[in-house]
Amino acid sequence: MSAASSRYTGVAIALHWAIAIAIVSLIGAGWYMTDLPDGAPGQQEIYQIHKSVGITVLLLTVARIIWRVMNPPPPAPADMPTHEKAASNAVHIAFYGLMVAMPLTGWLYSSTAYEFQVPTVLYGLVSWPHLPFMEGLKTPAAHGAIASMHSSLAWVMLALLALHVAGAIKHEITDEEGVLKRMIPGLFGRTDAPRAPGRGAVNAFGGAFAVFALVAGAPLVANAVGGGTDLGGETEIEANWAVDYGASEIRFSGVHDGDAFTGTFGDWSADIAFDPDALETSAAQVRVDTGSAATGTKLYDDSLKAAEWFGVSDFPVATVDISGMTLVDSGYAADATLTVKGVPVEAQLLFTVDIDGDTATMAGQTLLSRQALNLGLQSDPGGDWVSDEITVDLSVTASRID
Repeated sequence: MSAASSRYTGVAIALHWAIAIAIVSLIGAGWYMTDLPDGAPGQQEIYQIHKSVGITVLLLTVARIIWRVMNPPPPAPADMPTHEKAASNAVHIAFYGLMVAMPLTGWLYSSTAYEFQVPTVLYGLVSWPHLPFMEGLKTPAAHGAIASMHSSLAWVMLALLALHVAGAIKHEITDEEGVLKRMIPGLFGRTDAPRAPGRGAVNAFGGAFAVFALVAGAPLVANAVGGGTDLGGETEIEANWAVDYGASEIRFSGVHDGDAFTGTFGDWSADIAFDPDALETSAAQVRVDTGSAATGTKLYDDSLKAAEWFGVSDFPVATVDISGMTLVDSGYAADATLTVKGVPVEAQLLFTVDIDGDTATMAGQTLLSRQALNLGLQSDPGGDWVSDEITVDLSVTASRID
């Protein structure tokens, strides 16, 4: 058996088939999900999986390019005509270009969404940022052109796959040496071992990981450099209660895609002046770090930070001013003014207070409207995905200030 019949390295074979299966799956899933009506059950989950696999293909392609440079492929069979070798090389170059261009145009498409804006969370675990400096492309014309480009590349990829497969089968049937078996593990292919041991795995996969870490880690570094949210602020309240934040929480709940969800704000502060015998002078002010909202589902958490929701980059703090407390049958009622994204909204807060010596426990609830608060109205104005009514529950434990 000639040296020309030697196999590709094991790493090259694994990357080849992993990327090939992923690309075919992406194309099929892309056609399926674009045919689904808006709001179809599970639609967003399919989109997230599609984007996750697409970014994976991009990272694996980085590894494959580095590996190919460090481990040149075995030469084409000696009896392959010159024009067929040139055509094969051209197809391979086009494949590498498409393996980079398809994920990049998908990433660009997601980054330029101007209506239904959804963050990307790889496999529900890792936040993947949008491409920067895309504001000028968030228009129907630009977004549509990018979508058309992404779709067209899928058709080009299918055409090249057809040529690639047809060529491999043709050479396997008609040529003495063939080429297909060189991309099959030695257990199944009648070929010699690779001409040289594979080298550079650390470079190939380390390079891919470096790209991943650079992109996924950039927002984390930016947040760390920016420091935490300052919850300080001017207040005219002379607090007579100190909140035990470890035993207190602000919880919100609603419905998304037919399923109930709940979450809490991890960082907030409150000044409380409360006297059951002097309700007319009782008041409280709460300051909430909107970026600390956590639901246990990373996609929800990232969505809440987006501009159309809490817009944490421009409005990192929301405030709640509570006054006008009165006795009611269930306990107490108060007027609450929520200021979210700089816009005040009025609501009623119902709560109970139990004072035992120098310790007070408070439980309260209010119902809020997403439309009134201008949350998520760009992508979901009618409440088709997320319920308009959001319930906020407060649980506060505090000690008396002497």
